[in-house]
Amino acid sequence: MDKVKLKKWAKIILVLVVVIIAIVTGYKYYAQKQEEAKKPVVNTAQVQYMSMKSIVSATGTIKPVESVEVSSKITARVKQVLVKENDTVTQGQTVALLDGKDYETQKEQAEFTLKNAKIIYDRTNYLYNIGAKSKEDLDNAQYNYDTAQSKLEEAESNLSETVIVSPMDGVVIGEPVTDGTMAVQGNSNPTVIMRIADLSRKQIFAKVDETDIGSVRVGQKATFTVDAYNGKTFTATVSKISQTDMDNSWNVSNSSSSSSSSSAAVIYYSVTLDVDDPEGLLMPSMTARVDIETANKDNALAVPLSALKTDKQGTYVIVIKDDGSTENRYVETGIYGDEFVEIINGLAEGENVDVTMVKKATNTNQNRPGPPIH
Repeated sequence: MDKVKLKKWAKIILVLVVVIIAIVTGYKYYAQKQEEAKKPVVNTAQVQYMSMKSIVSATGTIKPVESVEVSSKITARVKQVLVKENDTVTQGQTVALLDGKDYETQKEQAEFTLKNAKIIYDRTNYLYNIGAKSKEDLDNAQYNYDTAQSKLEEAESNLSETVIVSPMDGVVIGEPVTDGTMAVQGNSNPTVIMRIADLSRKQIFAKVDETDIGSVRVGQKATFTVDAYNGKTFTATVSKISQTDMDNSWNVSNSSSSSSSSSAAVIYYSVTLDVDDPEGLLMPSMTARVDIETANKDNALAVPLSALKTDKQGTYVIVIKDDGSTENRYVETGIYGDEFVEIINGLAEGENVDVTMVKKATNTNQNRPGPPIH
């Protein structure tokens, strides 16, 4: 009986020992995994040479290089418009006629007045030569004759203005006015009879953010797209950079400046680009999405943007050495691309850098090094 109890207790003790060993082993394994989980995952990238370019993106409107609003130098009713929208016209071509009846009458009256003034002048000059008229009488006759001559020239000029001609080679843009419209002359708000533009040469007037304008230069190449031709890319060249922002915000009073500076308004500058459109596909007023290539290099030493870190001393990367140790190394950057950044100084080809993204509670945009990335 004692032997049976002894064997029973021995089995119980053995089972307990096995269970304890299993628990201890399992706990150690769990603890090891937990420690491994706490260790940060380090992603690395190798420093390498590659082709790089920097892009400034903007939007703009396509406009013809040369266009004109055709108006009248006299006030008269439009008798007949001789062209329609999309018609091609040449410089000097008659495009519209105005009603010239009133100006024909004025010309006839001026001719009659001049004829009488000439008769009076000739008679006064004869009488002056024989001493029957004074010098003052002759001067008055001369003045009246000259005035009549000027009036006739003015009447003839006004009559000639009833024939409206195109001032340039181009295409009629939009619908001209209809026959019967009163064409009013004026320097401030004349009646526009039609618009003509040279569509063989076009430009983009783009607005560029003030944070990007410093890298834009005349002569830089650009590509752009428009909604009308999905998937097609056009080319252009920067031809002009405005020195004044689009809102002319510098030319305001001090009080206005203080108010404006306190707001978060973005400042834009106008950049003009000459468009390449040999097929004639682009139309005025189309919206263009422009990418200006501000820098490029065929053989740039580069790392991913995620490798860059910043502190009070500047921009640095974490170099992973062969023995697994790390080094914070400060670098000088060059061209910023979409995914990579050029390293001008501080790294060598083949070195490995940490590209692990570090999560911070603060706004990471405040710590982003270098110029804006597009």
